[in-house]
Amino acid sequence: MSPRGTASTLLGAQTANAFLSRYWQKRPLLVRGAVPGFEGLLAPRELMRLAGREDAQARVVLRAGRTWQVHEGPLSLAHFRRLPARGWTLLLHDVDHFLPSARDLLSRFSFVPYARLDDLMVSYAAPGGGVGPHYDSYDVFLLQGPGRRRWRIGHQRDLGLVEDAPLKILRRFRPEQEWVLQAGDLLYLPPGWAHDGVALEACMTYSVGFRAPAWRELTVQFLRFLEDSAKPDGLYQDPRLQAARYPARIGTDMLDQVARRLARIQWRTGDVLRFLGQYLTEPKAHVFFTPPRARLPLEAFAHRARTGGVVLDLKSDMLYRGNLFFLNGESVQVQGRARDALARLADTRELSAVDTTRRGLVALLHKWYAAGYVGLRENDARRRRR
Repeated sequence: MSPRGTASTLLGAQTANAFLSRYWQKRPLLVRGAVPGFEGLLAPRELMRLAGREDAQARVVLRAGRTWQVHEGPLSLAHFRRLPARGWTLLLHDVDHFLPSARDLLSRFSFVPYARLDDLMVSYAAPGGGVGPHYDSYDVFLLQGPGRRRWRIGHQRDLGLVEDAPLKILRRFRPEQEWVLQAGDLLYLPPGWAHDGVALEACMTYSVGFRAPAWRELTVQFLRFLEDSAKPDGLYQDPRLQAARYPARIGTDMLDQVARRLARIQWRTGDVLRFLGQYLTEPKAHVFFTPPRARLPLEAFAHRARTGGVVLDLKSDMLYRGNLFFLNGESVQVQGRARDALARLADTRELSAVDTTRRGLVALLHKWYAAGYVGLRENDARRRRR
């Protein structure tokens, strides 16, 4: 399904461009029946099983009035059996790393560039469960699964937090609007909007979050990136040094010389591009890739890729600009028809067939296959049917 067609269904009667112009990072939007007949992607028990994985980011939030507790994962099924009948929520991040159907759901939001996409978080809440009134520093789409949840939102200036709470909970929440969402309803919230969702009955919510790195974080990481490219030659020198009257004082000559040297450090747009592509696709700390158990040699892989195609691993992030491609924190430059094929792979997350006459392309895909970054499309199809 094309991004435009997807958006026209997901966002009601308006186009993606209309939504981005009127609502994106401006004001909330509620769409009733955005995904008609949406029954969710997995059952609560399946979500609980995923919460027990070592490579999953899971937590349980218990709510009793103004008192909160947080239990970090991995979480066993026995842990959930000990929970009360009301007032708790299970949150699981990066569900798109485990379910092909979650990746398909995220593709509905591809009218927003992948460079801004963070993850799909799924929550299961017992009646009365929620994480309290809070605000996010990023855009989020809240798609309601089975069950009903009441959302209250407000655009307040007072963002003071409850002291000593294990979560960032607003001290004074002033809701301005309220809705009850049912399966298939969608609520978009721009950054900074306060909101509080409470389960009216056992329910599941699918949260599509978009990353918004702080300028401070980007600046610090870019300076670290420059460590590999900014390597001025020589050593500090002061052949005309004179005897010091105040030995603890930093001299003017030293200050000026170091300032002149640092002023020579320069970068171009290409440096920023390489940094940005590697930074945005760098896997999170808890993510690791598993190479194929029985790795195919190059020729066998080429035959399977030619007839069945390849697909990005669910945990892989791939971006590009021009001839420069970024995959899981690595970069490579590719020309010609191979470049067009990789652009399709990045945009659609799969290639239905691979032109094996492009030996460089096949070798690159095989390298990524051996690292667990891509897989054979026919194997992915089998997994979807199971």
